[in-house]
Amino acid sequence: MATSETSAALDIAYRCDDTTRPILDQIADKWSMAVLTVLDEPKRFNEIKRHLDGVTQRVLTQTLRRLERNGMIVRRVLPTSPVGVEYSLTPLGSSLWEPFSQLCAWTVANTDQIRAHQMEYDRRMHDCRSSDPGAGSTPR
Repeated sequence: MATSETSAALDIAYRCDDTTRPILDQIADKWSMAVLTVLDEPKRFNEIKRHLDGVTQRVLTQTLRRLERNGMIVRRVLPTSPVGVEYSLTPLGSSLWEPFSQLCAWTVANTDQIRAHQMEYDRRMHDCRSSDPGAGSTPR
């Protein structure tokens, strides 16, 4: 990256202030990203829940409401008996797919290397704590 590009990227990073931080936190949330991935086509609540191993009904409800509030998904009441509801991506939500898929691809490509670094770090920390009885606290 050229120096001016690096400077511009850092400037953007420092602008994550009080107005943008909550939005970034909500978009990057574990369940929000999972829901956005599952919604490749409109789906009902229980169908979404079946695709997300480990999500509770309460957390999924909160996540869907937050995504709807942020304009990432739309909730549509279906004229069925009993009344059904389906969720789908908005154009704004769909626009996250490309950057998110790039992040996922990067993660898959680098998982082995990251895990190797984690294991090496954990080994060093274990060895450090084993050799120094006063080193029980987490290093800063």
